[in-house]
Amino acid sequence: MKLYIVFLLAVVNRGISNYRPAEGMPCEMTNLQAFCHNKDLRQIPHEFHSNVNKIDLSGNLIQRIPEMPLPFYTSLQCLDLSSNQISFIAPGVFAHMTSLLEINLANNHLYELAQNGTEGIGLLPKVEILDLSHNSLYNGMAEYFIKQAPALRYLSLADNSIIMISHKMFQGSPGLVEIDLQSNIIMEIEEGAFESLVNLSKLNLSMNSITCISDFNLRQLEILDLSRNSIESFHTTESDDEYSLRILDLSENKLLRFPVFPLVNKLVTLNLSKNLIQLSTESSHNKMDYMENDWLDAFLLLDQKQSRNKSSLNLSQLVYLDLSYNEIKSIPNEFFESMLSLHTLNLSKNCLQSFAVTYDSALISLTVLDLSYNSLQNLLLDSVTLSNLRELYIQNNHLQTLQFDIFSSLPSLRLLNLQSNNISLCSMYSGLAKQRLAGEESGCVSFVDSPALQYLYLADNMLSILPAYTFYKTSLIALDISMNPGLKIEVKALSGLERSLEYLHLHGNSLIELNIDLPCFSHLKHLNLSENQLNWLPRWGSDSPLEVLDLRNNRFSSLQNSNILALENSLKNLYLTGNPLNCCGNIWLSSMIQNKNVHIPNAEHLMCQHTQNFGYQEEMHIGNIRPEDCEKEDLKKINFLIILTFVLVLSVIIIGVGSFFCFRRQNFSHQFKA
Repeated sequence: MKLYIVFLLAVVNRGISNYRPAEGMPCEMTNLQAFCHNKDLRQIPHEFHSNVNKIDLSGNLIQRIPEMPLPFYTSLQCLDLSSNQISFIAPGVFAHMTSLLEINLANNHLYELAQNGTEGIGLLPKVEILDLSHNSLYNGMAEYFIKQAPALRYLSLADNSIIMISHKMFQGSPGLVEIDLQSNIIMEIEEGAFESLVNLSKLNLSMNSITCISDFNLRQLEILDLSRNSIESFHTTESDDEYSLRILDLSENKLLRFPVFPLVNKLVTLNLSKNLIQLSTESSHNKMDYMENDWLDAFLLLDQKQSRNKSSLNLSQLVYLDLSYNEIKSIPNEFFESMLSLHTLNLSKNCLQSFAVTYDSALISLTVLDLSYNSLQNLLLDSVTLSNLRELYIQNNHLQTLQFDIFSSLPSLRLLNLQSNNISLCSMYSGLAKQRLAGEESGCVSFVDSPALQYLYLADNMLSILPAYTFYKTSLIALDISMNPGLKIEVKALSGLERSLEYLHLHGNSLIELNIDLPCFSHLKHLNLSENQLNWLPRWGSDSPLEVLDLRNNRFSSLQNSNILALENSLKNLYLTGNPLNCCGNIWLSSMIQNKNVHIPNAEHLMCQHTQNFGYQEEMHIGNIRPEDCEKEDLKKINFLIILTFVLVLSVIIIGVGSFFCFRRQNFSHQFKA
């Protein structure tokens, strides 16, 4: 008997492993998984093996889910019916499918099913993941599908037409961990709608029409996305209980002031970008009339007692704060008092005129600071407090007069973007003396002895001169000093960067000469010299690692002596358009185009000047020039020179003989008269 059972199991297992779908069925079977997407099916096939564990029927024409055959597939774990036309599901069809864990019903016509007002689709005994997105569901319809889903953990109701979240919507699925309600029309959330979901940790309410979050008390929630609503205020209930919220996104709303958070919280990431926030006390009080007066009075009283902004008292674990695209004109001194863990602070696109981090500031952990696109005129950065600062973005401001070592004194600063300001550079001697010497421009800054600095962007600063040894003892990898028209680069201005510099941008400076021995930069990979007036380059060697060379819109006619062909092994992109190239002075370029080892953008439009007979110049494509054409041109030049020389010599002889005979004739006349 035992032998018979073993034999029977072996036969069954062999039958399962070798199962092939019936002939004519369009589905593909792989390891008991059926893939039938985009097959124009109108019903669920009956031909699958009973032990199939995944069925993908997405992108078909199915309209109904009848009682059979789904319950026959007792091992089914994942069922994908998305992007069909389903408007009917037989009640109880999933009730006995105890292995089913995931159902995807996104992008169907389920609103028609809910409109019928039946009792619902029945029990979902073990289903943990349910996607009902993009089904035109509105108020009260979601309950039809989840009123008996005790094991449900993830639910998506995104891209529907829900206006209100009722207090009983999720009563049938108390184990929910994550809910996605983005892209609805939610205006109201009834009290108690989420409080009973003790395991809820992630809630997405973005892209709705919510205007206010008052008395927020979801202590269990860890991630909350409220972006792209119309929220004007956010505050929590007054409580000493601990809140688990770690990530909060309130971007793209209409907040007028900084939110009020619980005293005990775990907030790590806070995104408040693209709001109407002002941090000054006056603006805060004037624009809070819409809030409950009792609560506001209590808050202001507490604020006065503590003499600080309450919203900044309880953010000791905050690591990331984004306040970009607001209307912040000034920042209260105490605002950052509790933010001892803050690593990234983004204040870009505001209205700041001054910003200071003093010796007693709490921003001791700051590594990234973005103050770009403000109206900054004054900037103070304490080097001890900001000893961990690695990236500083202050481009597009009005900075002009700064402390001379404001940047070089920051010990960990790795990246500095100063583009589009109005600063000047101090000489090496001021840097070594640790003070601005007499004769230096007022407000100039030094970049001498900044060993951590690797990326420096000084474009569009109206720089007039780049002094010698400007970056002495500073091992830059990337340097951008472009768009400074009239810039004079002194000899040895970049001395000291020969073994570190990889990216150099000098475009748009109207340079006539470089004063830079470029081949000496042994690590240079990207060089941009476009939009200048250069007509000469130094000679390159084959050991150069240069990958990108941009020479557009200069005055180069011949680059033969620069030996650019030697770069062919490393060079990837060469830009040459906008130069008055001479065909025979760049015969190497024709070879490079034909070899196709180097990408030359717009090579099909790259023209050159070819000299014909009697000095006539013809414009032709650089790739069409042939060496023999240039040999003929050289021969013509030699012949012309020979003829010209012969004519000159003959002219000299004729003039000399004529002069000689004229002189003799004059002497003969004098003698005859005598």
